[in-house]
Amino acid sequence: MTTGRIISAAAMLAVSVTGAAFAQSESNQVAAETDWVVFEGADPKECWAVTAPKETVNTRNGSEVAVRRGDILMFVTYRPGQSIAGEVSFTGGYPFAEGSSATLEVGGSTFELFTDGEYAWPASPAEDQKIVTAIKRGADAVITARSARGTQTKDSFSLLGATAMIEEAEKRCAP
Repeated sequence: MTTGRIISAAAMLAVSVTGAAFAQSESNQVAAETDWVVFEGADPKECWAVTAPKETVNTRNGSEVAVRRGDILMFVTYRPGQSIAGEVSFTGGYPFAEGSSATLEVGGSTFELFTDGEYAWPASPAEDQKIVTAIKRGADAVITARSARGTQTKDSFSLLGATAMIEEAEKRCAP
């Protein structure tokens, strides 16, 4: 994972959205379809398609537990000034266990996401593109990860509207 990926996610969240309503930053919202929304930032120019989970399940020692989590979001980002096109990222709303990875399942394919702090990404732009292709073909995505406190999380995302919103973000901000 590169430092650019960490900075990219931090910058997105600084301007970005909250939970399922995405209400905090409506002035940056430029499109929405079903379960996905597109936001556009101007300085630096960036666009991101984003969604919140439809369901979250948190377990510890095999039992479901109630935990406090911050924003849980999956992004596909375009930053033309940094030649970033279709970067996939995830924030789980908590610090991930150090040295752990998250697993993304989409349409029968499984991808590993590397974690750092509260963020997770694929290892390379080539892996990003494989995931974006799977997202466009899939109906749902599930991300499983482990928090620094040992909680296992399973977040399920709808992919309804993903293709249109990813293509909208790309159109607005392709490098």
